[in-house]
Amino acid sequence: MSGNAVTDGVYHGKATILFVEDDVLTRMAISEALREHGYSVIEAASSDEALCVLQGLTHLDLLLTDMRMPGAVDGCGLARHVREVLPLVKIVMVSGQAPESDDHSVLDGYLAKPVAPSHLADYLLRLM
Repeated sequence: MSGNAVTDGVYHGKATILFVEDDVLTRMAISEALREHGYSVIEAASSDEALCVLQGLTHLDLLLTDMRMPGAVDGCGLARHVREVLPLVKIVMVSGQAPESDDHSVLDGYLAKPVAPSHLADYLLRLM
């Protein structure tokens, strides 16, 4: 992404993150921290909601997803779908359950829960 910069731990760009997390308090806290770090965040509470959001998006830089969530697919299924239809989108999983070894191939990163929102934001700064 040209024209984007990181200064003082804040991302200065137009990066858009789709954050899929069924726990509302976790979703709110992490979304707020990411927005404070300069990201545009779209929230979804389930894989079904995320799939609907994906159909209407014209731009996405990163999928941030949990492993276990309500919906037709889990986080790994959602990650595989995004990798197939949007191969340039970065995919990071944040979960208390580690993905299987064959699922790691579709991920650009994995963090174990619990993760502090500021630590996650710093991790994404390095990834982007």
